[in-house]
Amino acid sequence: MLDHKGFDLWAAGYDRAVGISEEEHAYPFAGYRDVLGTIYKIIMEKPNAVVLDLGFGTGTLAAKLYENGCTIYGQDFSARMIELASGKMPRAHLYQGDFTKGLAAPLLTKKYDFITATYSLHHLTDAQKAAFLRELQGLLGPGGRILIGDVAFETRALLEQCRKDAGDEWDDEEIYFVADEMKKVFPQLTFTKISYCAGVLSLNSR
Repeated sequence: MLDHKGFDLWAAGYDRAVGISEEEHAYPFAGYRDVLGTIYKIIMEKPNAVVLDLGFGTGTLAAKLYENGCTIYGQDFSARMIELASGKMPRAHLYQGDFTKGLAAPLLTKKYDFITATYSLHHLTDAQKAAFLRELQGLLGPGGRILIGDVAFETRALLEQCRKDAGDEWDDEEIYFVADEMKKVFPQLTFTKISYCAGVLSLNSR
């Protein structure tokens, strides 16, 4: 698993690496652009939404939301990625830190219309995901939604098929969402399949 220094080194080539994977319709980023586009369209239905983006990277999604009137808060553990994202969003409220170990204190004082996490929560175990999502639900305002775009599958069987097809490319250090299993913890969770290895999960406020 990359640490913050690894992500700093990868930051400059991150968007290019994602693009190559997506263009080849290859695991893990097949459908990446459509995942972000789906989340973007949902958020744009609420004018001037307040958005918390966790693991925003170089700001691909957050910057587009920012350009279209959203107030952006975010946390990422790569100083270099924050620097790149800040250049696109000079008035965004961006904090450095590993959100899996806790959110920056200022982020805990706000309520958000949307909390997004794209290709960032797969470093958590399923139990950690569930606990973190419960915490995030408490930060949503009335009618708020958590939107997760990631390598994700409807069932465990589909994940295993992708693992088999990916072969040596499969990352055993990453723990991907299985919607059917997560629904046992959050019955109201919904899943929209985007590609054979990606989708968008949506979870409302409590």
